[in-house]
Amino acid sequence: MKKILAVVIILATSLSFASAQKFAFVDSEYILGNIPSYKSAQEQVDKLSNEWQKEVETKLADIDKMYKDFQSEKVLLTEEMKTKREDEIVKREQDVKDLQKKYFGRDGMLFKKRQELIKPIQDEVYNAVKALAAEQGYAIIFDTSSNAGILYSNPKSDKSDEVLQRLGYKN
Repeated sequence: MKKILAVVIILATSLSFASAQKFAFVDSEYILGNIPSYKSAQEQVDKLSNEWQKEVETKLADIDKMYKDFQSEKVLLTEEMKTKREDEIVKREQDVKDLQKKYFGRDGMLFKKRQELIKPIQDEVYNAVKALAAEQGYAIIFDTSSNAGILYSNPKSDKSDEVLQRLGYKN
């Protein structure tokens, strides 16, 4: 009997703590979309990405042309010339793969540029959300921009505008 009473008291206590916690949400896409420096940084990153992608596509088109030329001239070439051309095509393909990795790889130039331009803005938003949570006593602040696991959210709990206000982008 004492064990059951102890379990009931523990459950009641934990439920009262859980109900006392405050929750809120923000929409990070909305917040970032209202920060002019973020838009500018994203445009720069997109422009670089497009330029690099065009460069890679041009090189791939050149390789494709080389391969088609090789296929059409193959019957006229000696074995030594065939081998030389094949090696050249393979070398260029490898160069393009290396270039793609340099630009778009895990630690590539695009990743580094994104880290340089966008991450400081994201960190600033994170710090503003963290300060808001600390000041107003929120246990958890969800991000609704990805809608991952949030089926309903009350607009009264949306703190996105307060975050923008803390960052100085909204009155």
